[in-house]
Amino acid sequence: MMEVMDTTLRDGEQTAGVSFNADEKLAIARLLLEELKVNRIEVGSARVSSGEREACAKICSWASATEHLDQVEILGFVDNGASVDWISSVGGRCLNLLTKGSLRHLSGQLRKSPQEHLDDIQREIGLARKKGISVNVYLEDWSNGMADSPEYVFFLVDHLKDAGVKRIMLPDTLGVLNPEQTYGFCRQMVERYPGVHFDFHAHNDYDLAAANTFEAVRAGMKGIHTTVNGLGERAGNLPVASALGILNDHLQQENTLEESSLMHVCRYVETISGVRIPSNMPLVGEYVFTQTSGVHADGDKKGGLYQNALQPERFGRHRHYALGKTSGKANIIKNLETLGIELTPEQMKLVTQRVVELGDKKESLTPEDLPFIIADILKGDHPSDEGPIHIVNYSLQLARGMRPVANLRIEIQGESYEESAAGDGQYDAFMKALWKIYDHLGRRHPRLTDYVVKIPPGGKTDALVETSISWDLDGYSFKTRGVDSDQTEAAIKATVKMLNIIENRIV
Repeated sequence: MMEVMDTTLRDGEQTAGVSFNADEKLAIARLLLEELKVNRIEVGSARVSSGEREACAKICSWASATEHLDQVEILGFVDNGASVDWISSVGGRCLNLLTKGSLRHLSGQLRKSPQEHLDDIQREIGLARKKGISVNVYLEDWSNGMADSPEYVFFLVDHLKDAGVKRIMLPDTLGVLNPEQTYGFCRQMVERYPGVHFDFHAHNDYDLAAANTFEAVRAGMKGIHTTVNGLGERAGNLPVASALGILNDHLQQENTLEESSLMHVCRYVETISGVRIPSNMPLVGEYVFTQTSGVHADGDKKGGLYQNALQPERFGRHRHYALGKTSGKANIIKNLETLGIELTPEQMKLVTQRVVELGDKKESLTPEDLPFIIADILKGDHPSDEGPIHIVNYSLQLARGMRPVANLRIEIQGESYEESAAGDGQYDAFMKALWKIYDHLGRRHPRLTDYVVKIPPGGKTDALVETSISWDLDGYSFKTRGVDSDQTEAAIKATVKMLNIIENRIV
């Protein structure tokens, strides 16, 4: 069984600009252990701050009550027992002791001899054991240690293997290894110390964290370290999603990770951290299960010819077929099937031509745009977003020291309605006025789940803004986009599209 230790709450929090409060840390800890089912979590660093103390204490209290405490680890330092006392005071039972794994780091930072450092480490281990705290040892900068001073690394491990530590953790601290080096160095450790539990800790500076971890597991590592969404210092750590794919599909290595919970955990951490998941990130990115080429869609229709073992349903997701200039008839058919729309061959030809034309103009299209495109073609008009619902007019008022106010008049199925509301921003005020009308009419409306604004690089004050908004109505999730030189107007355009999609769906 491969152990997976997730360090989102310690190493991941070293991402520039990322900081979790105590309640957020506890929520993520619960998701990691109870939903994603990682084996262990590293939840913080000793002696960092009062907020870190509060967070670690909360997590340890919850973990103790739910029998997870042995899975909770805290980073500590060789500091004559100060970290041990700190960990004990917050209720922790496992110290991840940071030591120097390269002679260069030892002499450059600590200015001590190998024997002096070993004596300090052994003293720290003894103090922890007296407090009932188990110890794992990090050999910081181990990768450079193996490259430049392997005799020093072996000196440490020769003595630590019998010192009562549970695990010795081998970090590529600076992300310098390649796969060949990783396998060679890890294999040396396993063969020299066959009875020791070694973890491998990868960093992604050369985009090799996943490849290096693959080789580390092949070489005989018994544990690997991850973070959610690859958070971490500099280029980050191994994403837990990548670890899951490697272990399950390529190495067939038994593990406890729960595939169906992956997206929920990754999206939650995305929201809390403020660091967006790249659209093309493996397994969890927005575009990963999206086919754009018409050739690919046609191949999928004829037997899944462009699909691999990473079926989206494994992760609670679905395959999509994007619309754009490379779209073919097969893409559009796939989307029409989802929408429950049938077209004649001639209509299909016209719709395909229109999609390609819009794609050539770099316009973003979603499946939800198809009904509007079809309506335009059947009417023989130019593209428009007209539907049974449209804005008659609105005004937005913004004054310093006062909450923004929106006045709105909207027409629904030929009937006009008017309302006003204040909000925390102009768009918020607009939405509050809109939902007042819907609530008064007893109409259901969706929940906004994501809001993304894109401005071209180097854009000026009059640059076009694309606002993409994700919605959910009773489990039906979809996205709409609006483009305008004014961000609020772009958001309103996306909202009107949403209203018409919902109206057509309900009516």
